[in-house]
Amino acid sequence: MTSINSHMQLSNLEVWFQRPKDIVRKLQTGDLDIGMVGFDTVSEYGQGNEDLIVVHDALEYGACRLSLAIPKYGIFENINSLHELAEMPQWTKERPLRIATGFSHLGPKFLKEKGLEHVSFSTADGALEAAPAMGIADAIIDLVSSGTTLRENDLKEIEGGVVLESQAVIVASRRSLNTRQDVLEITHEILERLEAHLRATGQVTVVANMRGKSAEEVAERILSQTSLSGLQGPTISPVYCKRDGKIVVDYYAIVICVPQKALYKSVKQLRSIGGSGVLVSDLTYIFEEETPRWRKLLSQLGL
Repeated sequence: MTSINSHMQLSNLEVWFQRPKDIVRKLQTGDLDIGMVGFDTVSEYGQGNEDLIVVHDALEYGACRLSLAIPKYGIFENINSLHELAEMPQWTKERPLRIATGFSHLGPKFLKEKGLEHVSFSTADGALEAAPAMGIADAIIDLVSSGTTLRENDLKEIEGGVVLESQAVIVASRRSLNTRQDVLEITHEILERLEAHLRATGQVTVVANMRGKSAEEVAERILSQTSLSGLQGPTISPVYCKRDGKIVVDYYAIVICVPQKALYKSVKQLRSIGGSGVLVSDLTYIFEEETPRWRKLLSQLGL
């Protein structure tokens, strides 16, 4: 976060490192104005608080899902869906389905909405995967990314058991955005820069010289190659030099954006049509039209 601010050089911005749940809580108490945190944490600790507003819902890191998992063995061996789990005759008022979870709001809310009646919850943090093997729970509700930890503990996800999909989001205090113009302006800039940075991720700028009779003739050759079209087409500029006292144009400089994964293919195609002196540089931002997320935010704020 500090590196983000030093890179963006945003004024009037103080960055705090906090535990995820404390970010949400301090947004609600007014100690913070903006936070970057997992959507699962917003949903668990925000609990539908109308003062919390998600400004950006997909920062493209921290992807995971909150999911119900049961053992692969024993009475659960042939259970593969939430419906099958609910229909098991073992669960009664006296002997409910026991679930261990750190999500004491989202877990019960999810299973109540799904119509499971005989369920009890125990609250736990960390190492939940061991709970069924230890006999202290029948199932767990926990965050899953690759699923490796579940497999290592002989647990499995089941159909219909995903509580929610999560990744890092930007969340803000509606009160701060509505009452403080400086917070609204900083939020706008953060939103625009992050969108532009995410758009530029995995893209590089390629610059090369190419001999040609005209810009149109060079463009014709470039656009004949599938990897060289760029974002909206190549930028082509004349390269001026002086010969025998006259200004002449023998070469054209071309600029295109290409995906990093297609870089070598693009360089080979450039060479095949006469490109030389190829320069490659990373992109930091690609700004397009104003992000729809900003217009959506203003609408949500009634501005």
